[in-house]
Amino acid sequence: MRVLHLPSTSQVAYCGIAVHAGSRHETPQQQGLAHFCEHLAFKGTERRTATQIINAIEGLGGELNAFTNKEDTVYYCAIEQRHLRRALDVLQDIVFHSQYPENEVEKEREVVCDEIESYEDTPAELIYDDFENILFEGHPLGHNILGTSEQVRSYTSADALRFRQKWYQPENCVLFISSSELKVDGRKCKVEGRKENIPASDKSPSTLHLPPSTITRNRGTHQAHVMVGTRAYAAGDERRWALYLLNNILGGPALNSRLSMALRERNALVYTVDSSMVSYSDTGMWSIYFGCDPDDTKRCLRLVRQQLDRLIEKLLSESQLRAAKRQLQGQLAIAAENREQTVLDCARTFLHTGKIRTVNDVMAHIATLTAADLQQSAQELFAPERLTSLIYQ
Repeated sequence: MRVLHLPSTSQVAYCGIAVHAGSRHETPQQQGLAHFCEHLAFKGTERRTATQIINAIEGLGGELNAFTNKEDTVYYCAIEQRHLRRALDVLQDIVFHSQYPENEVEKEREVVCDEIESYEDTPAELIYDDFENILFEGHPLGHNILGTSEQVRSYTSADALRFRQKWYQPENCVLFISSSELKVDGRKCKVEGRKENIPASDKSPSTLHLPPSTITRNRGTHQAHVMVGTRAYAAGDERRWALYLLNNILGGPALNSRLSMALRERNALVYTVDSSMVSYSDTGMWSIYFGCDPDDTKRCLRLVRQQLDRLIEKLLSESQLRAAKRQLQGQLAIAAENREQTVLDCARTFLHTGKIRTVNDVMAHIATLTAADLQQSAQELFAPERLTSLIYQ
């Protein structure tokens, strides 16, 4: 198993195991199983009961958690440096030795089904998965991480064990530790950065381009919920840096983003509007989301189109480009103060690429971008013939 050590002088250590196994590794008959295995990992091992797992970390004031994405599952812990050995022992125990006892499976099914039902009652969140399923229809990247209640209720302990035995192999994982020094079994470890030959779980989506479409679904919501977007760039595609800056200009978290100014500040049509991008190992997605009064949907879409056309047709001035870079670099610097999230981001990047990407690396990429780079990406991705729209009403 590859080991990633991120030196730190803090009294708090972060550690975890990142597994190259997420929802895209499931077959159509296994949807939601990766996430279900994540839940069940805390329910008993060969050595510990569920209560003992909780108390082993939280009894020391630490925190033990996990999450599942499309391409990975991550188990992690925050704990005082002096208890790092205990944390590592618990982590390897739940990841590689969970028993998924049938009585716990029965209980946890209902917990996960409640999570699914809660999610389905939140259209502002549900629309993201629905939209991704449209963009990647027929491909494992499209299906919901949580799965369906019907499928989750059908899974057994044996199903979870088979999934773990296939994917939770040491060569398919990264052990990551952020601490003052790295010792395992009393010996200092040599840390090597290398990428293993991990077998692909499925074929890549066939094409970046999809024909444009507008899909309207009647969900009986008070607001209209709207998404507009397209497939975008993979994690290894250098063009994603231009889209990263473009996305922040257009609909980033700041109130002065172009979409926020056009839809919220000037016209008071929305409470929430933003744009987002995600890069997978072999493809990506970019999208805009907003919620508005149903009677204002067409007007909001026109304003969105105007902002996209501005970026397609007109180069940013030097002063606009400098301001955009300065803002994003400032946001990155502040985000880097969240040590837990920084450690998790480094671990997942190392899992998939065998490399570490620091905030300084990202800032360096941003610094080299030109106005022409941004316009080229806008022309490639934001043209009307490239975009798919999904509307809940």
